[in-house]
This record gives sequence, C-alpha cells and structure tokens, in this order.
Amino acid sequence: MQNNDLTRFREEGTLYLSAPAAAELIRRKGLAHCFCAMADHIHEDFMRWPEFDKTARVASHSQNGVIELMPVADTQRYSFKYVNGHPSNTPIGLSTVMAFGVLADVNTGAPLFLSELTLTTALRTAAMSALAAKTLARPDSRVMALIGNGAQSEFQALAFQHLVGITGLRLYDVDPQATAKLVNNLQGCGLAITVCNSTAEAVCGAHIVTTVTADKTLANILTPDMIEPGMHINAVGGDCPGKTELHGGILDEAKVFVEYEPQSRIEGEIQHKPEGFPVTELWQVLLGQKAGRDDANQVTVFDSVGFALEDFSALRFMFAAASELGLGERTALIPQLNDPKNLFAQLATPLRAAERLETLSQAMG
Repeated sequence: MQNNDLTRFREEGTLYLSAPAAAELIRRKGLAHCFCAMADHIHEDFMRWPEFDKTARVASHSQNGVIELMPVADTQRYSFKYVNGHPSNTPIGLSTVMAFGVLADVNTGAPLFLSELTLTTALRTAAMSALAAKTLARPDSRVMALIGNGAQSEFQALAFQHLVGITGLRLYDVDPQATAKLVNNLQGCGLAITVCNSTAEAVCGAHIVTTVTADKTLANILTPDMIEPGMHINAVGGDCPGKTELHGGILDEAKVFVEYEPQSRIEGEIQHKPEGFPVTELWQVLLGQKAGRDDANQVTVFDSVGFALEDFSALRFMFAAASELGLGERTALIPQLNDPKNLFAQLATPLRAAERLETLSQAMG
C-alpha cells in the first residue's frame, strides 16, 4: 500500500482533504465507526511507542493564545500538525482551535496527504479520552459529568457513549447557551442528560468526570471536596503552560497518567508539581509494563494535553478512508519536474518555451 501511495503522489500529486470533504468522510463512515477506528489506530500506534521518534510540540505563545507544531515519525511515515489555541476567537467568529496536518513518506520526504485537522482533532481527542477511560476507569462506569460544553463536548459525549458505555451525562458550563447547544445537538442520541447549575452538582454521583474548558488560566475547575472514591478524571482542557483545570490536591491523592511525560511536565496539570511527582505514561499500561487502576476506590487522572502520535494515528485513518471512498482532490503541492535538477524551468512560461523551441529549430536548420 505504501508503494502505491508514493506512485499516486508521483503521478497525481498530494491528496488534499478539505474540511467539507472530511465532514463528508465522517458522515459516510459514520461517527461511531470513526471513533472506534481512530481509537484502534491510536491503540496500535501506542503499542509501537518505542518505534517512534518523539518530541514535545514546538509552541509560540502570545498574549491571546498559542500556535504549535506537533511532529512525530516512525521509519515509514512522518506527520506534523499545525494547531492554535485562542480562547478569545469566538466573539470575532473564529474557532478557538484550528488545525491542519501532513502525512509524508520518510524515505523520500514526499508529502502524501494534506488534511484539515480541526474536525479530525475533535474526533481524535475524544477517541483518545475514551481509550484512556476504557483502560483506567472502573468497568462499571456509566455516568459522566462533562464540565465545559463548547466545541469539543459533543465529541467527548458520543465517544464515551460508543466506546466506554456511558448512558448518563451530567452537564455544566458557565455559559448556559453552550449547554443548550450541546443538549440540542445530542437530541435522540440515547443518553440520559441532566443539566446542572454548578460543577459540584454535575460531578456528584458521576463515575467519570471530563473537563474541557478553554480559558488560558491556572484554574481550579475541580477541587478535592468534589472528588468521590473510584472516580476517573479526564482532564482535557489544560494543554499549555499557565493553563490548568484541577486543584493540585486532587493530583496528590490520585494516580496520574499522561501521554508523553516531557511534554506533560510543561503543559499538563502536573506543570505545577515538582519534577519527581510520579506519573505513568499510558503506553506502558497498554503494553502491560505498568499497572493502571489499582483498586475500585482509587481515583485516577488522565492528564491529557494531546500528543503528536495521536494525530499521526488520525491522519493514517483519514488518508486510508479518503482513498477508499474517493474523497479529496489531488493537488500539485510540490512541483512535478521532468528534470529534478532544473527547478528554474518552472518559471518559464509556455510562450517562452515555444520561443526557445523555435529558436533552437532555426539554429539547427
């Protein structure tokens, strides 16, 4: 398959998947299938964790947000994602998160696939959360509190329904319109939904708590008095320096799991903990090298910041699905050269080329 991908690149150029094409792909495959497939791809790649060349993402911080590049590679494929996080974008009609990415051939450097990743990132983040919960939460978990009901919330709710078996959802957001939007979008999905008046009310009785807030602040969305024995906390919103959601006391009493420790120490909930604060990378649990939850009463935390390998997995899935369905379009992202050493020839107009041929013909005559 990989040789076929390179052949098509040589003959037709890079496959480009736009945001509308990605949405069509997800509609045709089905949302539940996409969640399951992405979770499976992430699981497969995490099981190959030592094979990847990994690095923490490169971030450029500004007053209003952050712009990041997220690279990762194995011996066959390289990927990167461009992504921003600007919580103040919503009032001016822009998304808080916008992203695109590339999947390339390692042996040649050829960019095989260029894709939108805003919608895809929402799916892969939810799939990653659900995979972590399946690994760490109590198997009988059926009720989830969802704190923060913005753009990511529907994906989290549905991924947990399809992959974890959640049947009840308890909602809270400081913006009631965000919660109303979420309730409207989830109509008919089969989840029993309860709208709550506070975070404390929402988490009461929940087996899993997912926080997906956007403010770039050192916040205490959850405090120790809200936490019940056996809870699994899925902390998604804190994903850059100076941005957290959990009171430090929760971490002190819980067993904490991360994606890539060097990145999480900078960006995650553990950023304000000392260097020796104990954490476990999730891949070690998946491979059976370390234990997950120790007992039914233990509180577990997945300190999720988003790691490049998850985007690698998502791009693999989207590339294969787009190729299968005939979606996307081929584009000359890279010049196609008859003579790879003659890049300058790309600047010649057809007329000048014809003139040169006529001059050469006259000289030969």
